[in-house]
Amino acid sequence: MNTATALSVLIVDDEAPARARLRDLLADAAAEEPNAVVAEAANGLLAMAVLAEREVDLVLVDIRMPAMDGIELARHISRMTRPPAVVFVTAYDSYALQAFELNAIDYLLKPVRLARLVAALQKARRLSAPVPEPVLARIQSGERTHLSCHERGRLLLVPVADIRYLQADLKYVTAHTAQRSYVLDESLVRLEEEFAARFIRLHRSVLAAREAIVAFEKGGETEGETPWRAVLRDIPEALPVSRRQWPLVKAAAINARG
Repeated sequence: MNTATALSVLIVDDEAPARARLRDLLADAAAEEPNAVVAEAANGLLAMAVLAEREVDLVLVDIRMPAMDGIELARHISRMTRPPAVVFVTAYDSYALQAFELNAIDYLLKPVRLARLVAALQKARRLSAPVPEPVLARIQSGERTHLSCHERGRLLLVPVADIRYLQADLKYVTAHTAQRSYVLDESLVRLEEEFAARFIRLHRSVLAAREAIVAFEKGGETEGETPWRAVLRDIPEALPVSRRQWPLVKAAAINARG
């Protein structure tokens, strides 16, 4: 009889039948590799809500899901203080190379066979290897839908669509929304590269959401800046625009209005 401590497992898949099949397979695998399904989630956002409340040993995650896919979920997991092991479970073998570049513990194709699942559980118990953030950043396909913020021991997710502007201050970047601000452990340069279609640089320390710029107003002119300030929707203070960026910012605003 196997007396090993049961691995706690979170199943993440947008299809209920797929989650049920994994749950049944995990029950069958328990005799060889003890495990316990402690939670299920239908997408990455819901999975992060679960992980904010409890620790797990292993996340079995589908790749193609609405709201937040498995690749982005794995990236957020990698930033946790004590990240669980991640095993990708998908019907598409085209993601296999990405998964191994992500240093995934395993990559299971649907329909999952019991022997392969047991092998993945054994790898998770031996390795529990987190996904390296630099590798994830390098191969991440497309823009993220959320940015992560560590606040008082919690991992918060900030919808990119809600961010009005991003402001660099020393080694941190602050994301400002209509409701509040979040301190991110991100590089403004990297964010500008990733979200070039969504944000435009106002000056060296600020990126503004293109669609949030609603007007320009005149203010006090300082060295290196124009007398113009960008007015952003839901933001009380207008933001200065540098002389270098003014033609680009003005053109972007005009184009956005059609």
